[in-house]
Amino acid sequence: MSENIKKAIYDGDLKFGEIFISCAVLDDGQRVLVQRSTANALGVRGGGSHWIRKRKTGAELPEYVSARYLQRFITDETRTKLLQTVSYVNKKGEPAEALPAENLAEICDIWIQADKDGAVTESGKNAAKVAYIIMKSLATVGIVALVDEATGYQAFRAKDALAKILEAFISKELLKWVKTFPDDFYKELFRLKGWRFNPLSVKRPAVVGHLTNNLVYERLAPGVIDELRQKNPKDEQGKRKNKHFQWLTEDIGNPKLKEHLAAVVALMKASTKWDDFHRMMNRALPKYGDLPLLEYGEERAKEKQSRKKGLPSVEMQEAKFEN
Repeated sequence: MSENIKKAIYDGDLKFGEIFISCAVLDDGQRVLVQRSTANALGVRGGGSHWIRKRKTGAELPEYVSARYLQRFITDETRTKLLQTVSYVNKKGEPAEALPAENLAEICDIWIQADKDGAVTESGKNAAKVAYIIMKSLATVGIVALVDEATGYQAFRAKDALAKILEAFISKELLKWVKTFPDDFYKELFRLKGWRFNPLSVKRPAVVGHLTNNLVYERLAPGVIDELRQKNPKDEQGKRKNKHFQWLTEDIGNPKLKEHLAAVVALMKASTKWDDFHRMMNRALPKYGDLPLLEYGEERAKEKQSRKKGLPSVEMQEAKFEN
């Protein structure tokens, strides 16, 4: 075996609901998906003739995109990418074949386009369905971030490795303000906190801004909250000129935000106490960071301290909320 062959330094499984694809990070930093695992996820396995041709020519497309009816949906550029495979040694010391992780979106797009055109046969309908599920997942977070999370590599990657993820989420230009946070988000938050809720007021207790960052922006994707704070800094009065969500991209950032808010509101409605909600949030939608969500008791302790110092209580601290 050549000494130059790549080796896996981290491995794991990408999870798309009940769908699993084995993945790895190689010693040169490349993220890859195991070929056979990808085929199994799509439910497409090449027959004997496929593997005979592959052994003879070495230039056969992977079995999961080799169907004749898919070929007119594969551009020359995409075909060149899909013909490139990666040989490496997995963590068990066994030789393995993989594809660059970035190719997964294009593979799914081929199936989706073919299905929309009505070209997919009955036997390929499951593959098209899986492609839709995977593509929807990839739309929320880049494939690199998914692989890093699945393998545990995110704790070791270089700081600038998040740049591409942030580029997908954070817009370079400020977007027009459009009502984004549903009233139910604040209504349920206030209910769990035991605060009076006035749907006609645009003012909230100051702590709502911190809770919004904690429940929402710190859980969207790695580094998003820090980037938003740089894009949308506070002025001398401690206020932000714009809403954080105005700096999210229209194609990825905002759809992900709305999806996340829907999940948060659902957890709120399923909870009768703040502590119960807090536990479910940290289990179902964990933060990208180390700071834990403040326990209800801790917040009340801080409020008591404020009262001792003659400061207004949380309920009385009204300021435009930060989101």
